[in-house]
Amino acid sequence: MTVPRIFFPGGAGKGELCELGEQTLRYVKSVLRMKKGDSLILFDGAGWEYEALIKTFLANGVSVKVLTKTKIPDKSVKISLFQALPKASKMDFIVQKATELGVDRIISFQSARSVPRLSQDKARAKISRWRSIAIEASRQCGRADIPEIGGIVSFEEMLACSEGQSLKIIFWEEESQRGIKDFLHDERYAGANDIAVVVGPEGGFSRVEIEKAADKGFISVTLGKNILKVETAALAILSIIQYEKDSIGGLHCGEVR
Repeated sequence: MTVPRIFFPGGAGKGELCELGEQTLRYVKSVLRMKKGDSLILFDGAGWEYEALIKTFLANGVSVKVLTKTKIPDKSVKISLFQALPKASKMDFIVQKATELGVDRIISFQSARSVPRLSQDKARAKISRWRSIAIEASRQCGRADIPEIGGIVSFEEMLACSEGQSLKIIFWEEESQRGIKDFLHDERYAGANDIAVVVGPEGGFSRVEIEKAADKGFISVTLGKNILKVETAALAILSIIQYEKDSIGGLHCGEVR
C-alpha cells in the first residue's frame, strides 16, 4: 500500500513532534481513515521528505513524530515554462501536468494575441489557485519540491525572467528551419541544463514578438506541421525535452498512477 503524502511547508528535524493543521486532520481522518501509529510521508516543497508516524489526533490537527529526514537529490536539468495566458481554465490543466512532468518554474504572461485580460484581483486569485494546484500535483506525483509559480507578467518582463538560463527556446508555428528533435540533438546544446521554454497563446506569436525574443537569445523552434492546442503543445514540448535529457523514460524515472 502506498504511504500517503502530506505537504508540510515548515520542515522538521528527526525525532521532532510536529502538528499538522485542521485541513490535514480532515483529510487524514475522514478521507484516508488513518489511525494512531499509521505512517505518513511529509514533504516541504523545498526538496526534503520526512517519514512520520501519527501520534495523536488533536481537536484541530494531527500530531506526528518525524522518524527520518531525507534530502531528494537535485535534478540534472531544470526547466522554466513561460506560458502565454490561455483562455478559460486551460492554465489550471497546464500547471497540473507541467508539475507532474517535473517543471521547476511556471510563469504566465500576456502576449499580443492573448485573449484573457485580467484585473489585478482576478490575476491574484488565479495565481493563488495555480499554486494550490501545483502543491496538490506535487503531492500526488511524488515530488518533494514544488515548482515556483510566478505572477502574470508582460511579454517583455517574461523575456527578462529568462536571464541567465543556458538554453532559451520559443515555439513558433511559422518556423521552417529548426525542428525540436534536430535542435535537441545538436551537440552545441548538449550540455544545457537550465532551459527556458516559451509557449504562445491560441493565436500564436507575432513576428515582432519572435524578433524581440531572438534579441534576448531565444531560438525559435517548431513542433512540426500539425497545429496543436495550447495545452497539448505545452505538455508535448515538456515531455520531449525531459525524455531527450534522460529525465523521464528510464526504469527509475517514474510510474503511472
